[in-house]
Amino acid sequence: MLIEIRDIYKIYNEGKESEVRALDGVSLSIDRGEFVAIVGQSGSGKSTLMNVLGCLDIPTYGEYHLNGTDVTRLSDRQLAHIRNREIGFIFQGYNLIQELNALENVILPLIYQGVPIWEREERAMEALARVGMDDRAHHRPSEMSGGQQQRVAIARAIATRPPIIMADEPTGALDSKTGQHVLEILRELYRGGTTVILITHDNGIAATARRMVRLSDGVVISDETQEVDWE
Repeated sequence: MLIEIRDIYKIYNEGKESEVRALDGVSLSIDRGEFVAIVGQSGSGKSTLMNVLGCLDIPTYGEYHLNGTDVTRLSDRQLAHIRNREIGFIFQGYNLIQELNALENVILPLIYQGVPIWEREERAMEALARVGMDDRAHHRPSEMSGGQQQRVAIARAIATRPPIIMADEPTGALDSKTGQHVLEILRELYRGGTTVILITHDNGIAATARRMVRLSDGVVISDETQEVDWE
């Protein structure tokens, strides 16, 4: 099993009147090569769950094994290493560095990963080509549309060749046509064997995944496999 969490709690202000249980005993398993949508309204706990799954945050209680490693026992440095090797992130806000062009933005995580200098540009250009942005490699984010910036952000996420892609509302800032193009890129990654975890509040977008996990008030209320028409 690639991802396995058991009785995960994330509690803020524990024991106080203002206590918030963002995650309230969540258990979930995700196998290698799945395409899973985690769906819920604002405040349901879906972004908190992504932060835990992505090793951006640690739970208050519970167990989390990623590829056999108990990540709840790792140091911040070890968590950073896991993130860099195992997970590519795509965010609603793109999170591109404005002073760098597309190619430089995609190269950045390869530097952190320790990829040899002679290999970085080749891999970055390959990633940009996969999302149809190789012709914009030397443009800065301010010279691109929102959809183009998101495609560069996807290229940055896949350049390190991670086994897992986590996409947090990746179409939230895009028009419907551009959003569908981004979803098609995620489907192509899934077809290629990448595990894709899509966080969304949109039931229509969640319906494009092979499996839908629904959260409400920090609890999993449903977990279903879905028929899709694009495979």
